[in-house]
Amino acid sequence: MSLSVEELRVYYRTMRGDVQALDGVTFEVADGEIMGVAGESGCGKTTLSKSLIRLDGRMQYIGGSVELDGVTLPVHDQHKMNKFRYREVSIVPQYAMSAMNPIRKIGKMISELLGSRGHSYRELLPELERRLELVGLPPEVLGRYPLELSGGMKQRMVLVISTLLDPSLLIADEVTSALDVSTQKAVAETLVEFRDRQFVKSMIVVTHDISLVYQIADTIMVMYAGKLAEKASTETIINSPRHPYTQLLISSLPEVGVRYADKQLTGIPGSPPHLLDPPQGCRFRDRCPFAFEKCVEEPPYVEVAPNHSVACWKA
Repeated sequence: MSLSVEELRVYYRTMRGDVQALDGVTFEVADGEIMGVAGESGCGKTTLSKSLIRLDGRMQYIGGSVELDGVTLPVHDQHKMNKFRYREVSIVPQYAMSAMNPIRKIGKMISELLGSRGHSYRELLPELERRLELVGLPPEVLGRYPLELSGGMKQRMVLVISTLLDPSLLIADEVTSALDVSTQKAVAETLVEFRDRQFVKSMIVVTHDISLVYQIADTIMVMYAGKLAEKASTETIINSPRHPYTQLLISSLPEVGVRYADKQLTGIPGSPPHLLDPPQGCRFRDRCPFAFEKCVEEPPYVEVAPNHSVACWKA
């Protein structure tokens, strides 16, 4: 098992109280698996991705554990996580096109990064150039500044940098959100190719676009208001979801070739709850068309079928 997360709780401390951004999340990602994480804005996707690598100093780790390849990651400690970042767990952050230092040439920046991890830029240069070729970038980009690259080129460059030391886990956070459709497809295919070439063991792809993870993910985990709603194989989530939120999320997607007059998109009425003071019980109940009396109690996140877990009393 590559990644095991148990009851992870991460809050943001504010003057008005704690924002319960991640509240008791438990899941696993197997070796070779690409897991998509989907949900609306504010559901906890980016907090989850940052919490696994300890990328944001504002986070307050309340409880839980993260284990990667049998080793417990010290995600609660910024300094101790330096040993694991980039080597064992790496990330392509949200807004990755702004992730590179604008006043450093790309090659110089990579050299400094590798040096900080005890690796020689000169020794890794042939492999770096080979991977640039795989993503369609010429070696000359190493002598350029980030602003000289297009958005898609920057995204692919950051992907190469993030996986250069073959981390066990790669977290890709909204890697296609600011790209045109053709570039989105190229980046998505690159993620799969990097997994298949074993540049990474396993991958978590965070997105609000279920149509993207449908193309590349083996499993999909749906989040809502800081909690897990459902996790299953991609085919199961798309074709036979059991949680009402997942069902509404899928029904809000447009279908190619279907006319508006034949089938109107439904959408989800209302908005997610504020996590400064989340509601008791199921956090989706105020928007759920199937809510009933028992929903004032929090539903357990349980396996309802092999490799299919749901948090809903009616699942």
